[in-house]
Amino acid sequence: MRFNTRTSIPLAAAFMLAFAPLAEAKTMKFWGKLGAEGSAVSNATGQVSGTFNTKTDKVTYKITYSGLTGPVTVAHFHGPAGPGEDAAVMLPIPGPYKSGMTGTLTADAATAKALLAGQTYINLHTAKYPKGETRAQVQFSK
Repeated sequence: MRFNTRTSIPLAAAFMLAFAPLAEAKTMKFWGKLGAEGSAVSNATGQVSGTFNTKTDKVTYKITYSGLTGPVTVAHFHGPAGPGEDAAVMLPIPGPYKSGMTGTLTADAATAKALLAGQTYINLHTAKYPKGETRAQVQFSK
């Protein structure tokens, strides 16, 4: 069999380029443990889990909690910020708010970058603690 470099190399390059994005896309699992936020005096506990798809920028989440001083009034992904640091809202989490809530959101480029860098946290706000009663730093499973 004869190897024709004029057609074989361009075909191989086209094949690699066509499938390169598929190889780079990942669905990554994340988690976080909810604990008291800043100066909040709270018995809140719970966890956050979900996935982030690096190709579609889709964020899926599940948030379970208990022990809050009242109902959740609003929830967000905040960032960029490390543990214990405060940051602006990056991605609002829509209600209704109840333990076990799930959903899918689309991250913009800045939120995706902060998520992948471990610089994002989820914050649950209540009437008693409008700046946040409990939060979980998002961490990716290894």
